[in-house]
Amino acid sequence: MTREETYKLLNEYVSFLLDNSDAEHPMWNIEKVRQGKPNKWNYIDGCMINSVLSLYDITGEKKYLEFADSFIGWFVNEDGTIKTYDIKEYNLDNINAARSLFKLYDLTGKEKYRKALDHVRSQLDTMPRTKAGNFWHKDIYPNQVWLDGLYMAQPFYMEYETKYNKMMGCLDSFKQFKNVHNLMKDPKTGLYYHGYDESREMYWADKETGLSQNFWLRALGWFSASLVDTAEVMHESMYYEYRYLQSMLKDLADALIPFQDESGMFYQVIDHKEDERNYLETSGTALITYALLKGVRLGYLPERFEEVANKAFDGITNKYLSRNEDGSPRLGGICLVAGLGGASHRDGTLDYYFSEPVVENDAKGVAPLIMAYVELLRRQK
Repeated sequence: MTREETYKLLNEYVSFLLDNSDAEHPMWNIEKVRQGKPNKWNYIDGCMINSVLSLYDITGEKKYLEFADSFIGWFVNEDGTIKTYDIKEYNLDNINAARSLFKLYDLTGKEKYRKALDHVRSQLDTMPRTKAGNFWHKDIYPNQVWLDGLYMAQPFYMEYETKYNKMMGCLDSFKQFKNVHNLMKDPKTGLYYHGYDESREMYWADKETGLSQNFWLRALGWFSASLVDTAEVMHESMYYEYRYLQSMLKDLADALIPFQDESGMFYQVIDHKEDERNYLETSGTALITYALLKGVRLGYLPERFEEVANKAFDGITNKYLSRNEDGSPRLGGICLVAGLGGASHRDGTLDYYFSEPVVENDAKGVAPLIMAYVELLRRQK
C-alpha cells in the first residue's frame, strides 16, 4: 500500500471501531470481549480514547470529541466519582484512563471531569511505594516496579501537579524515572528489564538484582512513550529534570536501533530474533514509533530517528493492517497481555512471553498506531 492508501484505510478502521463500540461494549478491548464480563474503567479504553482525542486535535472533526465525551462521560458521575473504579484497588493501570480528563475538561468545560481528576489523583496520595520511592505497580504486586507503570501513572501525575497542584509532586514523579534508570537499565544493551522486585522474593526476580530476565517489547514501548509524554507536560522551570528525561529517551532510542528488523518492526522479545517462536509484534513497535516521531517533533531527538520511525510504521501497516473477507479492516500481530507473577505463574521466561495469545484489533496495538499516525499528520502540517 502507498502511504495515502494506508491513511485512507486507517481512517476507515477508526470509524469502523467507533461505530461498533460504546462505553459498555468496546470492540477493541479483546480481554473483556473474551471474558464476556461487563466493561470497567481500564487503561486499554484509556489509550484508545486518548488516541481518538489526538485525532480530534489534528483534524478538528467533531465526531472524535463527541465519541470521547460520550464514552468517558458514561463512567464519570456528576460528583467526580467513576463507575467501577475503586481507589483502594491501588492499581496504576487505572490512572492512565484519567489522562483524557484533562482534554475533556478543557474542551467541554464539564465540572464533573475536573472533579474526576481530583478523585483519581487522590489514589496517588496513599499508593504503596518501594523504599526507593516508586509506586508499586499494583497492590497485588507488592514492592514491584514494572516499566508499564511509568506510562500508566507518570504523565498523568506530572500534568496534574503542573496544572493544578503548584508543582508539588513534580520532583517526586521525576525521581521515579531516575530510580528506574538506576535500577532497571541493562548496562550492556542499554535496554530496560520488564520488572523489578525490591524485595527479591518473587520467583521471577534475580536474587542479586531483583530484575526480571527479559526485555519485553511492549514494556519498552510503554516506557519510551512515558518519557516523551511526561517531558512534554513538565514545567519549563524543571530544566535539569527535563533534560534528564530527554537524555534517557535518546539513549533508549539509540539502544533500540540495533534490534530493528529489516521489515522495520521489532520482535516480541526484542533481543531474541533467533528464536523461531519469536514474532514481529505490533503494539510495542507502534509505541516506539509514536515515541520516536513525537520525540523528533518536540526536539528531544535528532531528525535521523524520523527515518527509523517511518520504517517501523510502514513495517506494521504492510504486515498487519489489512481487510477481512467481508471487507472490514483489521490490525493483527498484537500480544494480548503479558505480565509477571499472578495466578498463572508468569515467570518472565522466553517460554512465557511466547505463550501469550496474539490477537487482532486490540487497542493496546490500535491506539499507539493511531497516535503514531497523528504524529505523521502533524509532520505534514
